[in-house]
Amino acid sequence: MPQTINPHTALIYVMVTMSAVDSAMSDSETRKIGNIVTNLPAFKEFNPERLVGIAEECASILAEDGGLDAVFGLVRDALPPHMYETAYALAVDVAAADLSVQQEELRLLQILRDTLGVEKLVAAAIERGARARHMTV
Repeated sequence: MPQTINPHTALIYVMVTMSAVDSAMSDSETRKIGNIVTNLPAFKEFNPERLVGIAEECASILAEDGGLDAVFGLVRDALPPHMYETAYALAVDVAAADLSVQQEELRLLQILRDTLGVEKLVAAAIERGARARHMTV
């Protein structure tokens, strides 16, 4: 397990963890992660070819005993505090990607919010924004 990770890796870990929480990474979640990595300013300096390797690294950590705590500890330590809300927003977007947010995903969002200290009102605004972006006609 890595001792430290960089902020790009931390954001990817958050998205992969959210996608994997229900034991299946859906195609829509995988596409969403790819779109985020290739389009968001937070990933401007990131080489997208590294995405699969980082995702596999995260999955192997999650498979260990205490893996979720380890991943979220690495994330918290790697991200500057001004990126905590971004990490939460990315997790929400991945959860909403398949237009159905399950109980496991809601619980993981709560754990992430608590781990990163994202205020409840801020989290609610992020969640509402994601809901609006993912609505269908």
